[in-house]
Amino acid sequence: MSASLSRPGVAAAVDAAAGDRTPLLDRLHRVRRFTETLVAPLAPEDCVIQTMTETSPTKWHLAHTTWFFERFVLQDHAAGYAPFCEPYYYLFNSYYNTIGPQHCRPNRGLLSRPTVAEVYEYRKVIDDRLDAFLHACDDATFAAVAPVVFLGTQHEQQHQELIVTDIKHTLSTNPLLPAIYPWKKQTQAADAPHAAGWQAFDAGVYAVGVSLPAPGCTSADDWAFDNETPEHRVFLEAFELAERPVTAGEYLQFIEDRGYQRHELWLSLGWATVNQQQWTHPIYWYRSAAGEWMHYTLSGPQPLDPDEPVCHISYYEADAFARWAGGRLPTEFEWEAAARQRGLMNHEKPQGHFADAMRLHPQSLAADDATVNGPFAQLFGDCWEWTSSSYGPYPGFAPLPGALGEYNGKFMCNQYVLRGGSCATPAEHLRVTYRNFFPPESRWQFAGLRLARQRQR
Repeated sequence: MSASLSRPGVAAAVDAAAGDRTPLLDRLHRVRRFTETLVAPLAPEDCVIQTMTETSPTKWHLAHTTWFFERFVLQDHAAGYAPFCEPYYYLFNSYYNTIGPQHCRPNRGLLSRPTVAEVYEYRKVIDDRLDAFLHACDDATFAAVAPVVFLGTQHEQQHQELIVTDIKHTLSTNPLLPAIYPWKKQTQAADAPHAAGWQAFDAGVYAVGVSLPAPGCTSADDWAFDNETPEHRVFLEAFELAERPVTAGEYLQFIEDRGYQRHELWLSLGWATVNQQQWTHPIYWYRSAAGEWMHYTLSGPQPLDPDEPVCHISYYEADAFARWAGGRLPTEFEWEAAARQRGLMNHEKPQGHFADAMRLHPQSLAADDATVNGPFAQLFGDCWEWTSSSYGPYPGFAPLPGALGEYNGKFMCNQYVLRGGSCATPAEHLRVTYRNFFPPESRWQFAGLRLARQRQR
């Protein structure tokens, strides 16, 4: 998930001036509980495996999100604080060079100790210490620490999604193809999704991003990661954006038209990757012994539903499909401008299929589906949508000083922006301005695409 950072002065749940600490504590408890709800169906053996460099064991996610609160809240703000276990500062530091070295990322799955049980004990002890500290500290300390605590809850929600995506990759390598999160297969919609319509937008200047709030802002509605700031203006040529994402059935047509064998459809690096990795279809797709297209889900193997959004494709695959379909990927600014122009406000509660429902799989579009956002279907949830925008800083962006400044800016290289969220993202974590990002070869995330094109005259 994206690495990013809260803006200075944004005490989203601070409310310290009014002396009310309950909103922040309630949020902290709710987020921490949901992490353990996601992990509850897993056995300890599931939680220790790492199947590729890009993923982490579930145990590591459980410990790292706890380390974040211990290191940046308790260690930095609680007088005389003694670490729970000092070696954990090395084991569960992800990439913060400012505060010390880290255990080698590709080797996280080689750690048999601490055990899963010991990590759960670590979570319990730090939760208790956090509660005690946040209740007992004076108002000035609470006002100073509350933005960091709120950032910690946002950080943990990012790792909630990573827990889902990483364990799916882990379990997909098991020949048993285990079912971990059971759900009933969605009732097939009476009608397949219609051919995607298009929404047209005029050429002009559009506002994107969010403004830095005034120091001392205490409105939860004003919070955002710093990679969404500052608000600025971009000029866009006239364009059109598809009213729904590309479906698995449409992507299957690309496969059957030899899409993975036609070099002219691919970027050079994408074509090299296709050949090196021998890609012929999305990562979790396969054919059954009877020749039926199947895919692995967290509820076990399922027949491919052609009406679901296509999922688990890389930027390279999304770009090749768009070229084959006679369109292109939207820029992130086109995506955001379209959402704003069609009435979606930044902190309006998005409609869609999110992690909260614990289905953890994209759903097909039905006529009465709640995922319709104005004229657009499934703009939020189900699958992240690749854009053609390289991940970089907005004009005027500057990382924060200190260790937390490493959360975001240093990753603005060799990655592409995705928008909208997925079925593994908590609903309250998303906004119209939210920027996720991954390298172009990444496939294990719940990522698909929505077509764009220049406006038809």
